[in-house]
Amino acid sequence: MRALISVSDKTNLVEFASQLVELGFEIIATGGTKKALDEANIKTIYIEDVTGFPEILDGRVKTLHPAIHGGLLAKRDNKSHMEALAKLHIETIDLLCVNLYPFKQTIKNPNVTLAEATEQIDIGGPSMLRSAAKNNKSVYVVCDPADYSSVIEHLKAKGDDTEFRLQLAAKVFAHTASYDIAIANYFAKQVGNDSNLFIEANKVSDLRYGENPHQKAAFYRVGAKESYSLANASFLQGKELSYNNIADANAALMITSEFSEPFVVGLKHMNPCGAAIGKDNIEAWNKAYAADPVSIFGGIVCTNREVTEELALLMKPVFLEVLIAPSFTEGARKVLAKKKNLRVITVDMSTLNPEEQYVSVHGGLLRQDQDINANTIKLTKEMNVTGINLTDEQLSDLYFAWRLVKHTKSNAIILASNGATCGVGAGQMNRIGSLEIAYKEAAEFNHTANLVLASDGFFPFADCVEFAAKHNITAIVQPGGSIRDEESIKAAKEANIPMLFTGRRHFKH
Repeated sequence: MRALISVSDKTNLVEFASQLVELGFEIIATGGTKKALDEANIKTIYIEDVTGFPEILDGRVKTLHPAIHGGLLAKRDNKSHMEALAKLHIETIDLLCVNLYPFKQTIKNPNVTLAEATEQIDIGGPSMLRSAAKNNKSVYVVCDPADYSSVIEHLKAKGDDTEFRLQLAAKVFAHTASYDIAIANYFAKQVGNDSNLFIEANKVSDLRYGENPHQKAAFYRVGAKESYSLANASFLQGKELSYNNIADANAALMITSEFSEPFVVGLKHMNPCGAAIGKDNIEAWNKAYAADPVSIFGGIVCTNREVTEELALLMKPVFLEVLIAPSFTEGARKVLAKKKNLRVITVDMSTLNPEEQYVSVHGGLLRQDQDINANTIKLTKEMNVTGINLTDEQLSDLYFAWRLVKHTKSNAIILASNGATCGVGAGQMNRIGSLEIAYKEAAEFNHTANLVLASDGFFPFADCVEFAAKHNITAIVQPGGSIRDEESIKAAKEANIPMLFTGRRHFKH
């Protein structure tokens, strides 16, 4: 029996090759792999001695040869195939172990040149893997060091391992597809071609069900492991996350990414139901909870600071589905452990790398840049279009509300005061309807003093400003851009309300 080994990742290489030799395999190896095995005193056959042809073009061509691919592709139960090998003096290769040049790792370097990236495109490796995988009924094909031990176990067992070899082949085709996606996307970016969209997604977990119990669902990671991602979270306790939990928790994470100061948000059905900043996250929690102590029931809570025992004790009486933070103290863990169904999750919140966002539609896919903190405009007094005096406190609250309203379903209105939400109006068919809901919520919990208003879109009419004037709302921020802007500006001036135009809309559907 013969095995061909050619690997760039030499993890556990010597141990694997040694075990193959013990099982009676001859080892064929290429340059770097042969050197590593020779140093370990493992006898190998140099690839040139099999092909009868030297490596050429700085190693670009070494395994693209009939002696290699014939030995991999020949059907052992096909008489004409075996006669052809005998006539040409080609021996079968019964196991192939290959992993590819580190193209993905190379292009992670922001300073990599096109020439450097190109040299890391493996040609012979994928070709051999595909040949061996195609002929998996006769050949073991291994592309992942994590599979070495399983391969050895099956070889020792000498049983019917048809299904196992098929699994190895399936892994190979996924591996080469992933490799080609990385190359295709890299070169498309070099030439500015977005005609095709290639997405690689790796399953994180199956889910109990989707939005409803009759819908099947699973959770996949797209792209590299990133901060601010549930796909890379650590689950400390609680039930498995559901489809809806993940959607809501992701929305909470994206809101949290807007804030560097201590921050807490409570969220239900993709919308904030209470959010606040404070000198620490204990103060932020108290303000966020007070904003709407009813809606937060059964909600998601996210904070960008460590959860202490003191904070955990404050949260304990409230029924929550998910609690997310960068870390939890040992005391907090003990308190929260008594709430066995509460999902407690840590997420790296160190760096947010904006990624593309994908939304499926029936028979298609929408792609857009994410509208997260990198796209949030810092508010300044120069944006004031009314000339009415705007205090520093009002500007601070407007900026707080402006960062939140972009993460609230359109039509969206946020009312805020003292660094906390007071009322949230989301997802209504008209803007005045969202404002009425937001104010009703604020009044219900007696949060109507010193309110400021943020709107994710422009006011098509003056009705929202007129409502604000009648309900003592002290300042407004909105994108502007309506053909009726002057009507809103006039109404704001008459009501002595400063109003800022940002020039940027933040719809969220």
